[in-house]
Amino acid sequence: STVRTFLMKAFHFFVKTLCSSSIRDTQCGFKLFTRDAAIVLFSNLHLTRWAFDTELVVLAEMMGKDACPIAEVGVKWEEVDGSKLDTSKLSLALVSLGMLRDMICVRSCYTLGLWRLRR
Repeated sequence: STVRTFLMKAFHFFVKTLCSSSIRDTQCGFKLFTRDAAIVLFSNLHLTRWAFDTELVVLAEMMGKDACPIAEVGVKWEEVDGSKLDTSKLSLALVSLGMLRDMICVRSCYTLGLWRLRR
């Protein structure tokens, strides 16, 4: 749908602006971590809603490429009907605003030192 495409492009813009310019799709369902990186990342995670992936990317970049390398790898994907997300226009808009709020929160809290990476 046009609304969903617009929201996706807007989300990618805000991810690039607020979180990371090195990762294009933070919402991909596939994420692989070493055991050590996973322990550090998930013990520092504050977000529990839809945008938690963006905080993972911010934390991984804070850890550095040696401790937590990041790469996007293409996978063959087949869209399957059904979603955990209510796709009504109002619901999509509200979820999108919540994700934007969370990304602003992540950037602000780490920049201001309210949240810190504990290793």
